[in-house]
Amino acid sequence: MAAMGAGWGSLILRWLKFNAVGGLGIGVQLVTLALLKSAFRLDYLAATAAAVEMAILHNFFWHERFTWADRTHGRGAVRLLKFNLTTGAFSLTANLLLMRVLVGNFHLQYLAANCLSIGSCSLLNFVISDQFVFRHG
Repeated sequence: MAAMGAGWGSLILRWLKFNAVGGLGIGVQLVTLALLKSAFRLDYLAATAAAVEMAILHNFFWHERFTWADRTHGRGAVRLLKFNLTTGAFSLTANLLLMRVLVGNFHLQYLAANCLSIGSCSLLNFVISDQFVFRHG
């Protein structure tokens, strides 16, 4: 029974670390999106795609060194590829689809829409990262 409690405690701590990294990643994504849309006049969907990829790279770097540091011995390039092909692809696809609906159809302000898009991806990204990308052993 104690082992089960320790497992839950470890999972909760990892979830908190994941969200701390993700919170910083949200900042990276929103700043990149605002810069690309406002300063460089990119279309909101192109700017969203580039901003999501910036956040993906940021988050991977910090998940390697903080969230799953206990599981990241060797094969970093393989993990980066797995991260981009799973959570990255999901985040990119979901963000673009949600942005198209929220901004394109409902005319929501693009930064607010992006915050909603990011939040909708979080739980699934954690599960995929924990069970596949940074799987123990």
